[in-house]
Amino acid sequence: MGLTAARLISRENRFVLSCERADGEKVSVHLGNTGRLKELLVPGAELLVAHTPAPGRKTDWEAVLVKAGETWVSVNSQLPNRLAFEAVRDGTIPLPDFPPPFVLRRETVLGDSRIDLMAEKPDRQRFYLEVKGVTLVRGGAAQFPDAPTARGVRHLHTLARVVREGQRAGVLFVIQRQDAVSFTPNPDRPEFAAALREAAEAGVRVLAWRCAAGEEGVAVEREVPVRL
Repeated sequence: MGLTAARLISRENRFVLSCERADGEKVSVHLGNTGRLKELLVPGAELLVAHTPAPGRKTDWEAVLVKAGETWVSVNSQLPNRLAFEAVRDGTIPLPDFPPPFVLRRETVLGDSRIDLMAEKPDRQRFYLEVKGVTLVRGGAAQFPDAPTARGVRHLHTLARVVREGQRAGVLFVIQRQDAVSFTPNPDRPEFAAALREAAEAGVRVLAWRCAAGEEGVAVEREVPVRL
């Protein structure tokens, strides 16, 4: 994917950025992330955008990376699920106390929730894994979420129930930047933070892995400590 340098003029709405390319042309850029991203999407922010025409979309440009200080941050909210699937499938990210062999599936309906990944062994033991993408880092700590998420709280309650019923479950925070040294729930979002601690106490495993992000791509790099 060829990337083009641009600078942010303004965020027009949840899905559209107004940007100026390096050649001076003003373009509308699709943003595949509904998070607030206030600390990233500031006027003048440096971006890398890709020319990716898509049916039904008003713009042919898409935001790929935003620079925060000296760090590139991936802003594609669909990417963490793909990275997680590949990393779990290939063994880069091991599931705690759940070694292969297993079959890994996407998008499993569980009660009133849809869980991102489900690993199943031949004897039908299962490990349910919810994936959350993280873009916010403060003082070296990756934090999630950056906005209220009733859906995220519901997912944690579902995973806790699954563990109480005898299955295994976890939540994986994929940090879409390289400058995080730890992960913690965002203290500004106490409902999610409380639900995450309750889920962990019930036996839900909490994992956090950071990514290396840059012009060459985005890849899972290493696990970081979780501080609840």
